[in-house]
Amino acid sequence: MQKRWYDLDPTLSLAVSLMEKADEKVQLECAYHIIDKAKDYGVKITDSDLSEAFNYLFRRWYDKNKQLHDAFEYLKASPYDVQLGLAFDIIEKLDDKDKKQS
Repeated sequence: MQKRWYDLDPTLSLAVSLMEKADEKVQLECAYHIIDKAKDYGVKITDSDLSEAFNYLFRRWYDKNKQLHDAFEYLKASPYDVQLGLAFDIIEKLDDKDKKQS
């Protein structure tokens, strides 16, 4: 069985899984965070690459929204240490949201 790129690391996989289960507003908050932080670390993705991939690969849960799609493209293009840092950020953010709702 071929794993998805984010399933190769359990922390990254958990962050994506939690994000998938979150409501759309929280997903978008996480997406903006991923994009902003990835850009802060110098990750570059061209607009044409993003729009071509979005139009072609509209089959994953995060492809339902262009912002989510773009965030995952930035995350995928990020170096491993940046991916892990972002994963921890997302897990913490979603854990805080769960605690506040309980």
